[in-house]
Amino acid sequence: MKNLMTLSRLFLPLCVSLATCLALAQENPPNFIIIMADDLGYGDLGVYGSTLIKTSNLDRLALNGVRLESFYSSANVCTAARGGLLTGRYPIRLDLVSDVARPTNEIHLAFEEITIAEALKPHGYRSALFGKWHLGSRLEWSPMAQGFDEFFGVLHSNDMTPLELYRDKEIIENPVDQTTLTERYTQEAVRFIAENRDNPFFLYLPHSFPHVPLFVSPRFDGRSDAGLYGDVVETIDWSTGQILSALDEYGLSEDTLVIFTSDNGPWFEGSPGIFRNRKGSSWEGGQRVPFLAQWPGKIPAGTVSSQPAMNIDLYPTLVSLAGGILPDDRPIDGKNIFPLLAGNNKSPHEALFLFNRDRIVGVRSGQWKLVVETRYRATLNSFEHSSYYGPDGLLFDLKNDPGETYSFTREYPEVVQKLRKNLKDAREELQPTILPQMWNRL
Repeated sequence: MKNLMTLSRLFLPLCVSLATCLALAQENPPNFIIIMADDLGYGDLGVYGSTLIKTSNLDRLALNGVRLESFYSSANVCTAARGGLLTGRYPIRLDLVSDVARPTNEIHLAFEEITIAEALKPHGYRSALFGKWHLGSRLEWSPMAQGFDEFFGVLHSNDMTPLELYRDKEIIENPVDQTTLTERYTQEAVRFIAENRDNPFFLYLPHSFPHVPLFVSPRFDGRSDAGLYGDVVETIDWSTGQILSALDEYGLSEDTLVIFTSDNGPWFEGSPGIFRNRKGSSWEGGQRVPFLAQWPGKIPAGTVSSQPAMNIDLYPTLVSLAGGILPDDRPIDGKNIFPLLAGNNKSPHEALFLFNRDRIVGVRSGQWKLVVETRYRATLNSFEHSSYYGPDGLLFDLKNDPGETYSFTREYPEVVQKLRKNLKDAREELQPTILPQMWNRL
């Protein structure tokens, strides 16, 4: 009985009821699959409103599970976003915010950081990454040095050179034939599922596309009504269908949490949906991304939530579901969002912080978002202490005005005061060396 109570206390934070907790504790550890597109817009999937791109498999993923409508990436560009997802920490803590990782720089995920793969390893998980790493462009900084047992993919974006295809630690193709990359990532994923069907696994599939340049194989060329970009997205949808079919074939669907998202908003092509702007910006189109998840029997089919969450939440969620304990020697900014996925309509975050490189540019709390900076052309625009907008920034009601078109700073001073307190506290913790003269005015 004592052991049972101990298990109950361990699993209680990630469940919506004690009965669910005890059921999870008595089962084998679940498998985890995270599929992440690169530069995919919120509005590029059918379930989020696309009419030109057909995404039947991803739509089915949402219908069989949960769709989050206020899910954010932890950054508005690639490298930082991936670091946040894999470590559960704001990228500013990881020193990944000065630029993206390139063959011409030294940016990489520090070895002392603990990835999801490393956190799951003590619990018997086998982990694989098939796709784009983008957390260091040298072999010594590859996924094999960060807890992954298998790697098939590229070290950085597909517009960078040299672009080499790796299998584990060996280059197997140079230059890469990008027309079949998505299909080959998918083949590796299906093989990995088959080979690990009798033990717990973590499969991370960060696609290279629809980051530019865009490529598809002949069988997907011209399939969509949205040009080459649409063909690329429909190939990713096909890939997701293959993975879901493999889980069904090996009887693993009820034992596997499958997640689909994007690393940031779309670039010059793609749709941010109803949201303002796109990749690289402080507005919703830069960091609000799709999030779909299914786990039959654990996540009720057709669940929809507009509560805010972020990709930093995946680390604590997966580690908790595996029966692990979060490290206590470093801040973990993410929260366990399994209750949210399972239908508890309340975010575990008081506030989420949106960044542009090393600067906090926005605060999201409930239905409200405070924006204090953005870029227009080559100019950094501050909405704090502004002769046009006053001292406080722009306050948007995302429930009633998701396009961020009208500020309510004047009408809701109490909300502004609360979010500025969140902002001040975060700046003191996360940005102690950035513009101290500004912080002193708060």
